[in-house]
Amino acid sequence: MKKLLVLFTLIALVCAAGTIQAKDWKIVRIGVEGAYPPFSYTTADGKLEGFDIDIARALGKAMGVEIKLVAQDWDGIIPALMARKYDAIIASMSITEERKKKVAFTNKYYNTPAKFVCKKGTMKEFTREQVAEVTAGKKIGVQRATIHDNFITDNGGNGVVIKRYATQDEAYMDLRAGRVDMLLADSVAIDGGFLKKPEGQDYQFIGPDLTDKKWFGEGSGIACRKKDKDLVELFNKAIVQIRSDGTYKKIQDKYFDFNVYGE
Repeated sequence: MKKLLVLFTLIALVCAAGTIQAKDWKIVRIGVEGAYPPFSYTTADGKLEGFDIDIARALGKAMGVEIKLVAQDWDGIIPALMARKYDAIIASMSITEERKKKVAFTNKYYNTPAKFVCKKGTMKEFTREQVAEVTAGKKIGVQRATIHDNFITDNGGNGVVIKRYATQDEAYMDLRAGRVDMLLADSVAIDGGFLKKPEGQDYQFIGPDLTDKKWFGEGSGIACRKKDKDLVELFNKAIVQIRSDGTYKKIQDKYFDFNVYGE
């Protein structure tokens, strides 16, 4: 009887400890890219800034936790989450069915369409239905392992050459150098990270807004390990809070002149 009592006591203690550990988030480490302006970028003095960075800090404050930012290259960002290098990813990651197989997502915290960009005067406008025709035989630049990479891989025309880059800035450099005909990326990232800069003055958006859920998902969310459901819920509540108390709009208006959250 005493052995059973001890056993039940130990089980109760283990369960209680597990519950405390699961809900007692004091520090949350956030994986960020730091190379995707205006969402995240690294300043000349090595500081991480951008919309994603400000959102991460605001969510941490709303959750009552300390936020530690961890810079990580995009193509290793999910593996590093699974390896416990950090606890969540806030890096403009689109919520897609494919990614849901690996990670748990919060609700979206913004949603913007993808667009092509090219040098002014080099191409005519086209529709979504003409994407295959227009991209046939063209060199298209994308950031590696992104929804844009997946889209052009599945929808590019005959003979399309896809050039994949580690960062969006590398893709912009090759567009300017004439090594690709077009780039495909998030429209806001292109606008703020390239078109509004001096080096982007000779370039323009071309073609339709691309929002197909099969490739572009349901907006950008925060990714966590599947077992950390409590952390997902904390983030979801914090997203609602910063949107209702005006914090979200203040951050949005710092970077954009439109509703980045979407419908």
